Amino acid sequence: MYDPVQLRTFLAVAQTLSFTAAARRLGVRQSTVSQHVRRLEDATGRRLFVRDTHRVGLTVDGEAMLGFARTILEAHERASAFFTGTRLRGRLRFGASEDFVLTRLPEILQSFRRDHPEVELELTVELSGTLHQRLAAGRLDLVLAKRRAGDTHGELVRQDALTWIGAPGLRIDPDRPVPLILFPPPGITRARALEVLEEQGRSWRVACTSGSLSGLIAAARAGLGVMAHSRGLIPPGLAPVAARAGLPDLGDVDFVLLHGRRRDGAQQAADALAAAILAGGDRLIRPPGGVGTVRGQGDA
Repeated sequence: MYDPVQLRTFLAVAQTLSFTAAARRLGVRQSTVSQHVRRLEDATGRRLFVRDTHRVGLTVDGEAMLGFARTILEAHERASAFFTGTRLRGRLRFGASEDFVLTRLPEILQSFRRDHPEVELELTVELSGTLHQRLAAGRLDLVLAKRRAGDTHGELVRQDALTWIGAPGLRIDPDRPVPLILFPPPGITRARALEVLEEQGRSWRVACTSGSLSGLIAAARAGLGVMAHSRGLIPPGLAPVAARAGLPDLGDVDFVLLHGRRRDGAQQAADALAAAILAGGDRLIRPPGGVGTVRGQGDA
């Protein structure tokens, strides 16, 4: 009843919230993406997306279809591997940004290990900038990380807004330097935060530096300052800073998959893991946890 090709297109649109980005990911025309979605909506008898000239969003039925689409595609891939006798082997060196530690990425990796038990999966969790360097040096086969501003390479998994976050109730004094909680260089969010503050002419100071996301979260929860973070990955106990605090807009950030140099025994495994991550890309978010907004100076 449900065409796997149409389901993959649906997932691409649901994860990127863009028909254009989905078309780029899938290597097809935007009209083809629209056609696949329309046919899937005809098959379900439900509207899966709400869209206008400015935005794309999932309907309630679209949210429900996410789980069904993943389940159908995973079963399709397992059946295909079984009947074609495909058994992946080899060592796969996979690097993931720290941003995804608190998401459901472990579930995706667990399913991959179950489906491909003879693949020796080696996981590296690091800063996005460091992962880019290791990939370029040939020390990783596949990377899931942020894309540097202005870069166009890599397969888009999802796009998210960057936002300033901190402890609920933290006040930002507009007359004093902004206290920053930062990853060390070559952190991509660090570079973006400093860039937009410099462009605004806003003074700042470093309140905490840590190569560990847990360390940054602890500092933010303690009220030491603010940090730039993906809106869809805000950790529990932290909240977006109110617009009235006057902090500059951070723009969007792309999370992408990047393949390393072709290496015998790793390429097919890397392709299979990349496909699994793309199919489950909508699970790579974390709900804000219902915390409030950080107040700026003058908030009630």
